[in-house]
Amino acid sequence: MNSLSRTTALLRAGPGHSVAARRPYGERVTEEDRVRWDAWHSAEGGSSGPKDPGPPAVFAPYEDLFPREGFGLDLACGRGMSSVWLASRGVEVCGVDVSAVALDRARQLAARVGVSRHCQFQLADLDRGLPSSPPAAVVLCHLFRDRRLYRPIVERLRVGGLVAIAVLSEVGAEPGPFRAGAGELRAAFAALSVIAEGETEGRAWLLARK
Repeated sequence: MNSLSRTTALLRAGPGHSVAARRPYGERVTEEDRVRWDAWHSAEGGSSGPKDPGPPAVFAPYEDLFPREGFGLDLACGRGMSSVWLASRGVEVCGVDVSAVALDRARQLAARVGVSRHCQFQLADLDRGLPSSPPAAVVLCHLFRDRRLYRPIVERLRVGGLVAIAVLSEVGAEPGPFRAGAGELRAAFAALSVIAEGETEGRAWLLARK
């Protein structure tokens, strides 16, 4: 069994060994939420992003720090731009999202770029925790925030693994239930070595290594 096959088997096994798997993880994403995200990805407005694979813009200046081997998790991966980019670098990637439409687009992109063998895309509700997987060389999470995932993300990283996370922030914006408070990412990932970070104009992001 090759590494991607082993990864696939683990991903199908259910929640992993994190704290999240040992306690209730809140309400599941509702069918209404799924329909809303599917509709967004199906609409013209949902196609306004970049057409070619690549990292989120905030991490583009640091792309040389991202791994070229090992396993990667792309949380709330959407149409798979970052997943496919990581796979093109040599990472075995699992992209996770709640939208089946987005994941279909991600699979099409992986096929077009020629990295389907190195990508798995999983329909999953992250409110229930991280999917099972090998220790990760990188965990990427762009504009999805659930504070309950912060500790499991750290636990899932292998030694030397990289976390790249960006969320909406209250800094420079109105407070809201989906926005991180000032200093939230720095505090949540205090056990890691921070490489770079930013917090302004309604966005917060952090790049750190275990």
